[in-house]
Amino acid sequence: MDVRGTSQSINKIDADAIAVAVFKGEKPDDGVLKTLDKAVDRAITSIIKSEEFLAKEGETAYFHLTDSGLQAKRLLLIGCGERGEYGPRQISQMGGTATRFLRSKAAKTIAIVPRADGDVERVAQTVIGGAILGLFDPDKYRTREKEDRQVERFDVVIEGADQKALQRGAERGRIIGESANVTRDMANEPGGYLTPTEMADRAKQIAKQFGLAIDVLDQKQIEKLGMGSFLGVSRGSDEPPKLIVMKYTPAKKTKSDGLLALVGKGITFDSGGISLKPGENMELMKYDMSGAATVIGTMRAIAQLKPSIPVLGVAPCCENLPSGKATKPGDILRAMTGKTIEVINTDAEGRLILADAIAYAKKLGATQIIDMATLTGAVSIALGDVNTAILGTDQNLIDSFIAAGKEVGERFWQLPLDNDYTNQIKSDIADIKNVGGKKAGTITATAFLKEFADGVSWAHLDIAGTAWGDPATPFRSKGPTGVAVRTLVEFIERSAAQNAS
Repeated sequence: MDVRGTSQSINKIDADAIAVAVFKGEKPDDGVLKTLDKAVDRAITSIIKSEEFLAKEGETAYFHLTDSGLQAKRLLLIGCGERGEYGPRQISQMGGTATRFLRSKAAKTIAIVPRADGDVERVAQTVIGGAILGLFDPDKYRTREKEDRQVERFDVVIEGADQKALQRGAERGRIIGESANVTRDMANEPGGYLTPTEMADRAKQIAKQFGLAIDVLDQKQIEKLGMGSFLGVSRGSDEPPKLIVMKYTPAKKTKSDGLLALVGKGITFDSGGISLKPGENMELMKYDMSGAATVIGTMRAIAQLKPSIPVLGVAPCCENLPSGKATKPGDILRAMTGKTIEVINTDAEGRLILADAIAYAKKLGATQIIDMATLTGAVSIALGDVNTAILGTDQNLIDSFIAAGKEVGERFWQLPLDNDYTNQIKSDIADIKNVGGKKAGTITATAFLKEFADGVSWAHLDIAGTAWGDPATPFRSKGPTGVAVRTLVEFIERSAAQNAS
């Protein structure tokens, strides 16, 4: 994808269409809106005055330009709500709305005017990232009624701004947006296509393309490491498990001896195992590897952005299926750490594979771990599809991560993790059990993971409620969202900057 940052006047922009942000109560009496209003013979004034266009978030008004004095032939106004509430989330959504609306009108080159204050490099990154996210559609396997129209170029236009800063921001937005879309593409793949082996192969391709180190452990190696918790989930399937380990190492040695590890749940299809899920909507369980896909997408982005700290990515991948070999409720599994686990419900499998993956990240030297998983249905009851739950043992890490999310327009909400919740996962016949009853399901699942994250700075993201979007919105298709990729990249780059200071 070709992306450009330009500080030229709007009437010099050579693009098929121009998309411009408009705010509630705004009148086109100065700046770019005044220029555009003149180009459409004061039609903008007319639709605002008549209240046909109120500039509510996601609202649009579309014009064809003839004899306007502009090079562009089409104009799209995008409502962005109150000017005082216009932040990274709204800027990103404005970019996505521009993409989805104008692509449907066969525009191949789109100039976006975000009209945001502040750091122009950051604004360019945010709006182009949102525009790239708007390109994704889940119709990969359709043979008809498929969106085949392509956008060839995006321009982000901020008149009078630093051209180099705009271009840097546009390029960063492209990298991050494309990497999030890689995550979304994997999450959208049917379980019959994206097996653990195929997921490992895709990770290898990304590592080779962008210069990451990679190691993929097979079943024998996993067995040798004593990962009985991970293997207890995979043994119901004929597909062999894979443990994907990706490593980014900066060109220059850093001062810090610390190592950040990203760990993501990779259940490429989750039937629930012997504790079989209801059949309704089970097809969506192809997305249960979104945590692992998030790790891979994030590693793809940082390999190109090149922060100054090393990052480890660990993704345990397997299927959770019922068979004569499958783990049964009441079975005891022994994790890599030696801790024993009573399996109460085989559909609480994500925490079982993450337990061994977190332990392995520690074995590889991780001093800080962020894990992510479509872990619990309970998180959707608590937070819906608006905020992603974050919990952990390091408050500074949690606060920093939430702040990074605000900077890129992703929302995270901290849930408590008091020691009392651990009482719910105590087992009568083993060290712990894998479910703690109906109460506080998201928290007790995290309390389980906490048992394996001792000794390191650690946070957990439960993305079960936010990794899939339904219905479609003006700025995003229905389906995988790629949530947390942008925040993880921002957090890593902030950590690198702090380490360098």
